[in-house]
Amino acid sequence: MLTCLQLVKSFGGVKAVQSCSFEVKSNLITALIGPNGAGKSTVFNLISGIVKADAGKIIFQASKQVSSKQVGGEGINITNKSPEAISNLGMSRLFQKSRLFNNLTVKDNLLLAIDNEDTKFLKNLLGKNKITKEKEGSIKQILKLVEMESFENHIARDLSFGQKRLVELARAILNPHTFLMLDEPVAGVNPKLREVIANILLELKAKQETILLIEHDMHFTFSVADWVVVMQEGKVLVEGKPDEIKNNPKVLEAYLGE
Repeated sequence: MLTCLQLVKSFGGVKAVQSCSFEVKSNLITALIGPNGAGKSTVFNLISGIVKADAGKIIFQASKQVSSKQVGGEGINITNKSPEAISNLGMSRLFQKSRLFNNLTVKDNLLLAIDNEDTKFLKNLLGKNKITKEKEGSIKQILKLVEMESFENHIARDLSFGQKRLVELARAILNPHTFLMLDEPVAGVNPKLREVIANILLELKAKQETILLIEHDMHFTFSVADWVVVMQEGKVLVEGKPDEIKNNPKVLEAYLGE
């Protein structure tokens, strides 16, 4: 579904990403792991258009009909497109830091994800957009998925960190997409919530979702991922199935401390 080809990105004299290439296959959970400074977040930002690549390509199999030039008939070159354009092609992203509107209710935060076009977004933000039965149903369904049904009318600022994380995950899922990017979905949450989030991701995969995630919790990562890409110093060190990565001597030494 998504292919990164020889990506390069430097910040001043720091080479954050160097000739990085890997593929994310459809209907699977792919994990991007590595120590701090390995280049994972930069790759995420390149894919979602937040930062611009110095070189390389990102090819995306978008589900929507667009006028962008097709690359070899096999995908759309989304390299250095704006975040809005990439999102409109069917990408949704969960960020590491909270991006909820703290003064809005959980329900209103989720409604903004459903109506993410500029005009509808503004109307929702001002409380002027009509909430249909279909939207109500979608919100109730997603809140049930993340076990937050009773918090629909709670103000976001009053939620715990873990509860906010679940709402953010719900919002990312509600945002119309075919490709879901999750930046450290269980960072800072308790073991019970980690289990909840793991079950959510496995349920999404069962529904043919395609997911790319960054996560430092190796137990969580290996419990949900179908494929693991290990980065080191801006490059792909090794990739494979979780069991293969667990037993790879280079990974054990560099990342698992064994």
